[in-house]
Amino acid sequence: MRLLSWLRGCLPSTLRGRLFLISLAVVSVPISVAGYLLEHEGRHALLREKEEKLFGLTRILDAHLGAGFDPWLTKGDDAPPANREAAIGRLSAALTPFTDLVADANPGVGVGYYSKTLNAIVTYGPSRHYSGTVGTAIPPDHPGWTVLDSGEKALETGPQVRGLILNAMWPITREGAVIGYIWANELSDDVERQAAAMDRAVLVVSAGGILLGLLLTLVMSRRLDRDIQGIIQGLARMRGDLRHALRPPPGEVGEIAVEVNGMARALLDARSLTENILHSIADGVVAVDRAGRVTAINPAAEQMTGWTTAAVLGQPYGALFRPDGRFASALLDTLETGQEHIGVPLDLPTARQTLHVAVSSSLLRDSRDQTIGAVVVLKDLTEQRRLRTQIMRADRLAALGELVAGIAHEVRNPLTSIRGFMQFLESSDDVKEWQRYAPLIVRQVDSLNRLVTELLEFGRPRPPSIRPVQVNDLIREVSLLAGRKSNARVALELAPGLPLVEADGEALKQVVLNLIINAIQAIAETGTIRISTADEEGREAVVVVADDGAGIAPENLDKVFDPFFSTKLNGTGLGLAMVHRIVDAHNGTITVASTPAAGTTVTLRLPFVHSPSEQS
Repeated sequence: MRLLSWLRGCLPSTLRGRLFLISLAVVSVPISVAGYLLEHEGRHALLREKEEKLFGLTRILDAHLGAGFDPWLTKGDDAPPANREAAIGRLSAALTPFTDLVADANPGVGVGYYSKTLNAIVTYGPSRHYSGTVGTAIPPDHPGWTVLDSGEKALETGPQVRGLILNAMWPITREGAVIGYIWANELSDDVERQAAAMDRAVLVVSAGGILLGLLLTLVMSRRLDRDIQGIIQGLARMRGDLRHALRPPPGEVGEIAVEVNGMARALLDARSLTENILHSIADGVVAVDRAGRVTAINPAAEQMTGWTTAAVLGQPYGALFRPDGRFASALLDTLETGQEHIGVPLDLPTARQTLHVAVSSSLLRDSRDQTIGAVVVLKDLTEQRRLRTQIMRADRLAALGELVAGIAHEVRNPLTSIRGFMQFLESSDDVKEWQRYAPLIVRQVDSLNRLVTELLEFGRPRPPSIRPVQVNDLIREVSLLAGRKSNARVALELAPGLPLVEADGEALKQVVLNLIINAIQAIAETGTIRISTADEEGREAVVVVADDGAGIAPENLDKVFDPFFSTKLNGTGLGLAMVHRIVDAHNGTITVASTPAAGTTVTLRLPFVHSPSEQS
């Protein structure tokens, strides 16, 4: 591990240096190995060539010898030699011309015959250099004895008769017996000179190849370094200006530059799209970094806060608002806790006015999912609130107008009857007439009194007395009382174990009683009223009052809770209006669904005191 660390530390830090080092290794190592193998194989090839050449010469000499030494001794009319010296002299005289011919044809080569019988060198060419060796015997350790004993050819290198040589020895075998051997040798210095010349050639070629490779590598690395430096400088400019395009150099690096230009254009398009979106949306957008300093603000936020982008960039987020204004910042809370906020209503004290806004904030993360800041979206609700106030005022005025019109209508009828009776009785002296019409006048006055009483209850409801109420018990009590006033059947389907609700029990009885009375008035005497309760996911109690009566016309469904709206001849139209007011006061909801000639269903929802799991 330490060695690897040391090697990594020795590597150049630049791409050009590393490329040069790698190229040096890639170029020099193969060429060096190839040179070594070439030199090694060349030396072996040279030796094989020398071996084949020398053994070829020995075979030529062997062929020239013919049947052996004896025929050469008795050749012609001369008598056989009397002794060893005479035999050697005769053989040397006969064979020397041919060995000299062979030796002269192959400069640097020495050839000759050795007779085993005579135990002497018979001839050694070229004779002008080695005639003095004729007649001498080879020493006992000479490798020629191995050839004579084994009958196998041999190639030896080492000091012999003529010095340090490469010696090829060929056995002379006649009629199954070795009678001597033929040699052909060459000085090792000559072989080494040829091998050295070959080595020098290999070395020169290898060094030239390495230098050429390094030169080409240097040129290519400098060109690559220039191209890469151009891309690096272009990328540095792109960091500030994405419109700057890299000039693509030729080759693969140019393709990289083309792709970088494409990515820059795509990023510029995406940035332009984002900026266009931020500039076009009506909601204010402000982004901050992790320290809460403003990093971006769109024109809508500038208009809301009264600040320009140049004035607030790098400033704390709180600097956008009045120093004396106190407000809860959803953006800074998100930045501190990571909790996102969606549509939180807040009042923001800007330099010009206090804005009523809906705030949504979330964290900003980079490509590694690391938090780099937060962003807030400010939806200005000031104008909406003003318009809502005007609409509510207009609704109240319209409701007041309807209320006045209803009151006038309800009061006019009894007053008209009273006025008519009084005009009739004004000119009558008959006591019986007075006794006859007086009760009618009293009933009209009672009707006016009842109307005024209901108006007082509708207009000035008493404060509710809120306490936990068991809805099932309340429905049983009210249905028992209301059921006695009609022959209609009241069927109860009450959910067992229904939790308590927060309600004014008496007001809630009035609600249920009015719903039951309306149902009784809408059905025939043999009809059925079904009252059911249910637990809506532990959040609220659901009360459903359904009848199979005449139903309500579709055009009247939206008016059933309006004051003084009634389809009954003697109805005041305040019953369901009072029911709606009581349900609203209990934070509940009430809905009506009806089908003409099929019946009406009223659904009432009231929140529980606690969830069922919290009640024991």
